[in-house]
Amino acid sequence: MIDIYATKGTFAEPQAVAQAAAKLMMKIEGVPEIPMFLNNTAGFVHELPANSFANANGDDHYVRVQVLTNAGALNRDQQLALTEQMTDLIAEAAHDEALRKQTWVLLTEAEAGGWGLWGHAHTNDELVQAARDEIGRLQGN
Repeated sequence: MIDIYATKGTFAEPQAVAQAAAKLMMKIEGVPEIPMFLNNTAGFVHELPANSFANANGDDHYVRVQVLTNAGALNRDQQLALTEQMTDLIAEAAHDEALRKQTWVLLTEAEAGGWGLWGHAHTNDELVQAARDEIGRLQGN
């Protein structure tokens, strides 16, 4: 799950930004393009009113991106790639080079058993098995 917080009007097409962020997440994680991931990897653009947030200096020209994954989903190289590429995505989508230095990307992991899909709180092992099962069904195995 990707939550993007920005001042209203930062993005001309917020839904396109949400979808691009979800696709980027799948690419970095290296997950297959199966319904389990296509339907459950999502971006949300939260448009905030002007003057609704600030840093300690009072500046408000920032974007905050919070990425929530299941525990252990990203290794260090993936963390670095996701942070860099998500920052690039935000700056390019906003047509604002300043956001390359003013985008905060926060990587958060749900604890084991804290990733709920289909009415069940999954552990990482359960999610991996669910993906394997779906791939097997799609391949007719």
